[in-house]
Amino acid sequence: MRRSFLVALVAAMPLLSIAQQAPVLTRVVVQVSEADPARWNLVLNNVANLQDELGADKVTIEIVAYGPGIGMLKFDAATNSRVSDALKSGVAVRACENTMRNQKLARADMHPGISYVPAGVVQIIRRQQEGWSYLRP
Repeated sequence: MRRSFLVALVAAMPLLSIAQQAPVLTRVVVQVSEADPARWNLVLNNVANLQDELGADKVTIEIVAYGPGIGMLKFDAATNSRVSDALKSGVAVRACENTMRNQKLARADMHPGISYVPAGVVQIIRRQQEGWSYLRP
C-alpha cells in the first residue's frame, strides 16, 4: 500500500526541463578540427543552443580548434563575427599553437579575442580528464 502511494506521488510531480532543475554547472569542451565553414557554423549553433537551453551562467564552454579547423579562428574567416559573438557570450575559444606553427600562422593572423593552448588535442584530453563533457559536431 505504501509503495502505490509513492508511485502515485511521483507520477503526479511535474516534469522539469533541464533549465528548470537545480542549478548544475555544466562544462563542455568542443572540438573543431575540420576545414569546413558549415561545420564551424554548426559548432557555433550548438554552443548558442547549449547556452540558451541550460543558461549561459550555468554552462562553461570551451571551443578548441586545431589542424584544419584552425581556419575558423583566422581573422579573415567567414565565421569571424560569430566567433566574436561567442566570445561576448562567455565562450572560451582556444587555438592550437602547434597547428599555428605548422601552418606558419602568427597571432596577428588570428581573431583578436581568442586565447591559445600549446596543443589542442592535449587540451581536449585534459578537459575530459577533469570531467568536462566532450562535443564534436
